[in-house]
Amino acid sequence: MTEKKKERQKSRIRTGTRVPILTADQAVALIRDEEVVCFGGTGGGIAEPTELIEALARRYRETGSPRNLVFYHTTGLGDRKDRGMSPLAQPGLVRRGIGAHWDQSPRLAEMAARNEIEAYNFPMGIMSQLYRAAAAGQPGILSKTGLGTFIDPRQQGGRLNQVTTEELVELREIQGEEYLFYPSVFPDVALIRGTTADTEGYLSMEDEVAYIDNLAQAMAVHNNGGLVIAQVQRVVKNRSLHPKRIHVPGYLIDALVVVPDQPQLYDAPVNRFMSGDYVVDEGQVTEMPLTERKVIARRALLEAKPGDIGNIGVGIADGIGVIAREEGVEQEFTLTVETGPVGGVSAQGIFFGASVNLHALLDMPAMFDFYDGGGLDVCFLSFAEVDAAGNINVHKFNGKIVGIGGFVNISQNTRKVVFCGTLKAKGLRVKIADQKVHIEQEGAIRKFVREVPEITFNGREAYRRGQEVLILTERAVFRQGEHGLILTEIAPGIDLQRDVLDQMDFCPEIAPDLKEMDPRLFCQGPMGIREEFCRR
Repeated sequence: MTEKKKERQKSRIRTGTRVPILTADQAVALIRDEEVVCFGGTGGGIAEPTELIEALARRYRETGSPRNLVFYHTTGLGDRKDRGMSPLAQPGLVRRGIGAHWDQSPRLAEMAARNEIEAYNFPMGIMSQLYRAAAAGQPGILSKTGLGTFIDPRQQGGRLNQVTTEELVELREIQGEEYLFYPSVFPDVALIRGTTADTEGYLSMEDEVAYIDNLAQAMAVHNNGGLVIAQVQRVVKNRSLHPKRIHVPGYLIDALVVVPDQPQLYDAPVNRFMSGDYVVDEGQVTEMPLTERKVIARRALLEAKPGDIGNIGVGIADGIGVIAREEGVEQEFTLTVETGPVGGVSAQGIFFGASVNLHALLDMPAMFDFYDGGGLDVCFLSFAEVDAAGNINVHKFNGKIVGIGGFVNISQNTRKVVFCGTLKAKGLRVKIADQKVHIEQEGAIRKFVREVPEITFNGREAYRRGQEVLILTERAVFRQGEHGLILTEIAPGIDLQRDVLDQMDFCPEIAPDLKEMDPRLFCQGPMGIREEFCRR
């Protein structure tokens, strides 16, 4: 047992079975300098311990303590503005951040971009699973996830700026095959959120829309002799909760903070449809407007087939579920979200992952076990930049740190990978009319570049692994070939030279049988694909 762990255990605030109930300020006053603090929750306020985060930010502003913390966050918390972990972006409070996603809390990402803190970006699934490794006292995880990307130590090793120099990821060879070794992080403090706790700390999450990795976090911190603080809406009599509703056992909890008006999402009361208690009567389908987003989502849907298990990412592809409803095929395949939801329809934007009518809800580490083991048939992801070799960059571009989230786990381990996005960005105006695409104003930023500065997805490695890879835009479709991208489809109304090739920094291989994209993608009303979809 380390000296740090012994010291923590000597100063435990909980004695016996009853768990202390503290204010948020009292709870965060227990956090010490240089400790590793991990955060529960995800974007839009989902299961986010907001009161605890704000109390920690307030304590540092007022007292200058604690200092030099290490933040460990498996998901992106926040609203892409000033919420989530952005209040913690204070010089001296944080020394190092290890995160899967950064852009939900951009103030922290800006500190990293300015080289004010050390910053690492690791796959969400790996980080979530590392909690379990730490709980079990294991040294880390061996995985192929991340090979050939910026996480590989032969590239950036997951480091996001110049002041981050320590190599955390190691390349290992086992039985003639390459793996990455991710060392366990043993956290000292966990800030998590549930709905109800009894006086012994047994925690249920009935009003939360995702479990995230609360259990794994609590186990990792407890077994490291650390401090687990849970924000809850209410406290009830000991042993009065149904045992099957308990998500975190009480012996893992050191302190409770009660927030009676705790919202389910940012500024939102509890929605029983999102907590899974009720099923929405979907009624008549409201069609998506016929825009480039709809065209791309429609084309993506054509890559699914009955019985598929898929993942859908945040961004332009998140309309696939709506299109599937329009076409009457939403029950023919199952879409999942990496934070745990199975089936249903997810909210969009910062609330992505808050789903209604879901079929099941998994712990996030278990969901990534399924993903990493090759359980997904298809995934639909966004892209920021793509190059001639088929490499994708989503985590850092134009001087902005975004982060990968679950992108690497998903894209590297799925049989068919479908990337979705417009050909250009910033100011692009597209009109869909007369079953044709009309570019009214070109975007100012090229997304098809000669060479991406950092690799989040390695196109040639994917081809070598036997993955099928497509890149869908509003005006053209590309496939990954042995040596790079191949242009295979072009939209009606689009001039190949002017609207595609002249808008790219490289000339892709052009398929000898270059086809026109299905005209039904550009029509008003449903495409009418149900019968042929069900025959696939």
